[in-house]
Parts: sequence; C-alpha cells; structure tokens
Amino acid sequence: MTKLDKSVPIPLYFQLKELILQQIKEGSYKVGDAIPTEKDFSEIYDISRTTVRQAITELVQEGWLYRVKSKGTFVRAPKIEQSFIQALGSFNDQILELGMTPSTEVLDFKVIEVPDEVAMHLKLAVGEKVIYIHRRRFADSEPIVMVETYLPYDKCEFVLERDLVKESLYPILSELNETQICKIRRFIEAVEATQYDIKNLNMTKGKAIQQFISIGFNYKDEPIEYSLARYRGDKNRFEIVITATK
Repeated sequence: MTKLDKSVPIPLYFQLKELILQQIKEGSYKVGDAIPTEKDFSEIYDISRTTVRQAITELVQEGWLYRVKSKGTFVRAPKIEQSFIQALGSFNDQILELGMTPSTEVLDFKVIEVPDEVAMHLKLAVGEKVIYIHRRRFADSEPIVMVETYLPYDKCEFVLERDLVKESLYPILSELNETQICKIRRFIEAVEATQYDIKNLNMTKGKAIQQFISIGFNYKDEPIEYSLARYRGDKNRFEIVITATK
C-alpha cells in the first residue's frame, strides 16, 4: 500500500481518503467488498483512529462507502452522474453516454381528465383531456427513477400511436414544431421515500428521493409537458455547471 506523507501540509485524513478512493476507482476494493477496519488502517499507516474515522466518514457521506452495524464498512456501487438538471436530452441518451444500458417499463398510458395541479401548469381548463404516461426507467436493469408525465391531448394525440418502451418521448415530440420541447423549468426537492418508491424502486424505508417537477415549453413558450420524476437518492447524483456572466 502507498504510504501517507507526514512531511507535507496536507491533512492525513484527506491523504487517506484520497488513497482509499483511488483504490476503489482502480478496483482494488470492489463493490460489496469490506475495507480494512479503523484499527487496521491506524496500524498500517501509523495514524490515529480519529484520523481514519474522519476519512471514512467523508467517503460514506459522499456515497462511496456504507456502514453495516457490527459487520464493517463496505464499498457502495457508484452513483450515476447525470446532467438531467441542465439538459434537454432524453433519459436514454444520458444513460447511454454513461456507458450503461437504458430501458423503460410503461406502467400506464392513457387519456384522462387533467388533474387540477397539472391543469394550472399546462394552462388547461378543468375537464380538458391529457395523455397520462407512467414509466419506470432503468440503468443496466436497475430501477432508478419513476416518472409520471402529462401532455395536452389536443396537441399530442399522435403520441398515443407510439411505443414508449422502444422510443424516447422527447424525440417523438420533436417531430412537430408545435410540440418540440425548447425550454424546461425544473423544481427540485429532496423528500423521504414513500411506499410507492419502496415498491417500485427496490428501496428501503427512510432513504432519500430526489424529486423533480419539470414543465416543458415549445418555441411559442406554450407548456407541452408536465412531469413528476422521483429518482433514487442513493443511486443518482446530478451535475450543475454555472458559468460566470461578463
């Protein structure tokens, strides 16, 4: 194992943290493997257990490790890095870019009366029709997000003829100028997993959900899509890039 350098002004806990992280990324510690105990690390590197604990705690908080009471600390599967927050692309394209295989299960696909909350965002009158799409989406066969989508029926009726298991919604909507999504407003909230999430996303009670409400607009700034997406907090991490304006 590489030694820690006590002669440099870099905290020892940070050096240990980076060393463990490097070993995870290189595959020395694989997903599900137990890492050495605090006592073992302390003896190997001749550092205090407090220093070791700080390094491991940060790796746990950042999602690289997880603790099991009375059993030890283990390597967690890495979170899926997504640009969903700032992207107009489809879910399938984003997952493919990460080198993973996307798939979709359509749980419901029908025409309904618009719910009151959705009517407000889509600027529809009470009683108007919308297309309701309920999907569970996967990366490498693991469920990572549940999505409920509403589209105004009068503009998007043609979507009903398409196979949303094999096709992505945004490319379909892009076939008509009137329904192509050109702008999206997203509202982000962290919430606790419900029974719905536990059942559909193979989660355990008490875990976090990253909830996104998205409203998509066409080139005339008319709302075309209202979606509620619930992502597994333990499987997804979202990237935001902020550029300074001149």
